[in-house]
Amino acid sequence: MNLNMNSMDSLVAQIQGLSGSVEDLSHLHNLLKQSEELLQSESTRLAVLLAELDASKHSLGYLYILEAWTSAPISKEQPNELILSIAGFIDDCAAAQIRLAPDKFASVCKRFKDQVMLLEAPIRGVAPLLKALRKLQSSSEHLTTLHPDFLLLCLLAKCYKAGLSILEDDIFDIEQPRDFFLYCYYGGMICVGQKHYRKALELLHNVVTAPMSTVNAIAVEAYKKYILVSLIHPGQFSTSFPKYTSSVAQRNLKSFCQPYIELANCYGNGKVSELEAYVQANRGKFEIDHNLGLVMQVVSSMYKRNIQRLTQTYLTLSLQDIANTVQLNSPKEAEMHVLQMIQDGEIYATINQKDGMVRFLEDPEQYKTCEMIERIDSSIKRIMALSTKLSTMEELISCDPQYLAKAGKERQRFDFDDFDSVPQKFNL
Repeated sequence: MNLNMNSMDSLVAQIQGLSGSVEDLSHLHNLLKQSEELLQSESTRLAVLLAELDASKHSLGYLYILEAWTSAPISKEQPNELILSIAGFIDDCAAAQIRLAPDKFASVCKRFKDQVMLLEAPIRGVAPLLKALRKLQSSSEHLTTLHPDFLLLCLLAKCYKAGLSILEDDIFDIEQPRDFFLYCYYGGMICVGQKHYRKALELLHNVVTAPMSTVNAIAVEAYKKYILVSLIHPGQFSTSFPKYTSSVAQRNLKSFCQPYIELANCYGNGKVSELEAYVQANRGKFEIDHNLGLVMQVVSSMYKRNIQRLTQTYLTLSLQDIANTVQLNSPKEAEMHVLQMIQDGEIYATINQKDGMVRFLEDPEQYKTCEMIERIDSSIKRIMALSTKLSTMEELISCDPQYLAKAGKERQRFDFDDFDSVPQKFNL
């Protein structure tokens, strides 16, 4: 034991002395790799060694010791201490050093996430994990293995706006397909929570159409939500898949989502009473999937779709007529729907309170204001940048020996076989 403790003292001294230059860090990294067994054998005594190191200056060595310490079994009294230690390290560590051992850093952060979830305090992990993934990222285009964990904590803590902060990035660099699936799935749910339906559809669409060799549970759950959000936002859903969707998804996804396909067919008929009856008959299925909240939003959106259809036929209409036509209970209820739709920019209309008449108007946007021109210009520049990026990626892929070797085989293989379950479901 004395030999081990002397070895540990020596390792701490090495960490303190070799955390300066790039060359020293490279040498230190090799020493730390060789010391992993020693660290694991002394895992219960490592907390005291961390006190001898500065997390900001000795980040690489601190990370190795912290990872070994957190790998030991955790007692009931320890979680809070562990959470505080890891959060402090995430805040102080140098990004350049922890990127030398990204797997170690990700492992520590995932244990941190597990502990805040066990304590049922996901909000404690939101800010630290956001900082962790930003430090781990080589660029804003890089999807790390911490992205899905961060979005999961945002969902559990209902910190949707924090989750949106990383969903604005354009992702091109992906390490693991599973991380991409979960990033898009959880991201889509966050966008639904904020009623950013267009972005939600984009993310869920990415899951459904991504390459896969076998149907996985994440894609199935994403397809169910994709159907529901399609009905809520644009008000229509097509069972046809884009050509680039994998044949496995095209053949199998619908069979796993029949109640949702039938719901979409019922929605297309435009009859509220039939839709409500179908929902009531299949309520248990939607509850099991934790999708009942979204399904009820689908029912509510049918009133909006039917009111929007009226704007295509009538210039003026009474609130009573609107209530009768779209099967609302009263003119007052019709008024509330119309007012909400006006506020959300879904229709353009005015209501005459005196006689209860609604006058439908044309879209006032002329697309010639300075603000609109700036938005269009910004969109054009973004599309041009994306086109350039895709061309560069296509050139790199077309010259990649591994890609060319795989492309020559009859059957492509993707590592999706471990998608046996969706980690978390939520009521939306």
